[in-house]
Amino acid sequence: MSNVKDLIGLEFEPYSMAVEKGKIKELALALGDDNPIYFDLEAAKKEGYEGIPMPPTFLQVIDLWGGMGSVEKVEKLGLNLVRVLHGQQAYEYLGDIVAGDVLSVTSKVVEAETKTASSGAMDIIVTENQYRNQRAELVAITRNTLLHRH
Repeated sequence: MSNVKDLIGLEFEPYSMAVEKGKIKELALALGDDNPIYFDLEAAKKEGYEGIPMPPTFLQVIDLWGGMGSVEKVEKLGLNLVRVLHGQQAYEYLGDIVAGDVLSVTSKVVEAETKTASSGAMDIIVTENQYRNQRAELVAITRNTLLHRH
């Protein structure tokens, strides 16, 4: 990679994945979240959801199982995996996402820069994922910051 800014606009292969009730339950249990809305349809409906909602970080499950793996993504970016750190993850929810929804995901690099300090240079690369449900409604956006040390 000659200039990290050349990565801006790079798009990854789109993917789709269904939001499964069992995966929602697994994540809630793993997080220690016993809120009944993640386990019981009636409890979810009582709180105003059309179905069992996903926990806030569930989009990571969609990306892990539906999208390109971390190693493949880092290779496509032209980075050395052993020099990559996950810097930040931001979530923006624009609508409810519930069990049974099918999310279609597009992903691209939206920011890239190199910063230099006395200890050396580091690339900062931000990818953005957009999640649309089966009705083509944009329901969430995530931004993932990767740090790549030279």
